[in-house]
Amino acid sequence: MSRVGKKPIPIPEKVTVTLKDRFVTVKGSKGTLSRTIHDAVDLKIADNLIEVSTKTDTKKHLALQGLTRSLVDNMVTGVDKGFERVLEINGIGYRAEVNGNTLVLNLGFSNPVNFELPKDVSASVDKNTIIKLSCIDKEILGQTAASIRKLRPPEPYKGKGIKYAEERIIRKAGKTGTK
Repeated sequence: MSRVGKKPIPIPEKVTVTLKDRFVTVKGSKGTLSRTIHDAVDLKIADNLIEVSTKTDTKKHLALQGLTRSLVDNMVTGVDKGFERVLEINGIGYRAEVNGNTLVLNLGFSNPVNFELPKDVSASVDKNTIIKLSCIDKEILGQTAASIRKLRPPEPYKGKGIKYAEERIIRKAGKTGTK
């Protein structure tokens, strides 16, 4: 059985959750998020708690229960506190800057790369090499961070590229000299 799916979701004071026709809407101080709930899963909202239950105990429905619980919990956390993802740029001459809704990245290519940020994602750059992305939707934030990292993934020999702040790059030894 799903251990994650059984755990109730606490609703903070400033957050309101409404469920209407398989459509859950979460409103908070940072914004509003909405999502459609799968037919095999039911939500019950009572006493500042959200409980997720399934109609049957099949393996697929229990998996959907855990997934739905995680998605709704991320919605509640997002509208209350928000999410943040930090990327680091390593390499000589590599840098980033924000121009409006565009992230301009100099990554060793002949021209700078202009990356258009999604409408809900905001970015700030510290020391020209640390990019901080913030958003209320964890899914959009993770996809945006992965797309930026994909522009120049870190390479294992010198460690140049864009990496997540918590990521550790395993370095390889380079060529040894000729005899």
